[in-house]
Amino acid sequence: MIEFDFTGRHAVVAGAGGGMGEAIALALLESGAAVTAIDVKERPASLSGHGDRLTYAQGNLTDEAFVRDAIGSAGKARGGVDYLANVAGVLWFGRDRSVLDMDLDVWDQVFDINLKSFAHTARAAVPLMRSTGRGGAMVHFSTIQWYRGDPAPQDAYQASKAGVCALSKSLAMQLAAERIRSNAICPGMALTPLQARWDTEEKRQAVANYAPLGRIGTPQDMASAALFLLSDAASYITGIELAVDGGLLMRM
Repeated sequence: MIEFDFTGRHAVVAGAGGGMGEAIALALLESGAAVTAIDVKERPASLSGHGDRLTYAQGNLTDEAFVRDAIGSAGKARGGVDYLANVAGVLWFGRDRSVLDMDLDVWDQVFDINLKSFAHTARAAVPLMRSTGRGGAMVHFSTIQWYRGDPAPQDAYQASKAGVCALSKSLAMQLAAERIRSNAICPGMALTPLQARWDTEEKRQAVANYAPLGRIGTPQDMASAALFLLSDAASYITGIELAVDGGLLMRM
């Protein structure tokens, strides 16, 4: 991984309990940042041994009061917030189907986790970015799936992730004059706990063969992209969607 220096900066990572979020939190810690990691799951073993640079808040990101308190307390303790990574999300095979026949309670639950929680974190973090006087940066995780339809639809997932890109772009325009940047990452096929269906080497190889680059993406691939977009190396980049997909969009 390219080395970045986030020493003296404070990052909030929402959805840090596993997969891409865990990798991003760990990469930020290894790059010198203080990190407030938030997830409904317990703290992963990898996010230990970082002393007082890590705060782990366990709770539900759909609970606005919890999010506000977790980020607010950490921001007050650390003198503000510099970065926000929104990585939380669910992919509910079987329950999330065509909007024509799915249970709309499931639709609402998916939107609460995949999109509304991002609104909660942004509302809590942006005032703390403003308070530093340094600007800030956000990265929000979507998917390349929102660019296309699917014969086996997961309509709530796809629509909520399209909303992530729309929200990211709107925040980018609203906050640009304050030097607060907002970008989205659209992963392609990535080997995370959400993809437990790829449970054999044969299945994983078939998936890898479909990507032009010939492999499945990893959480570390996503962490590298996220750290770049958060870093000063991307200081002139805002309002974009970056596909990190091994070339998969070329097949769509």
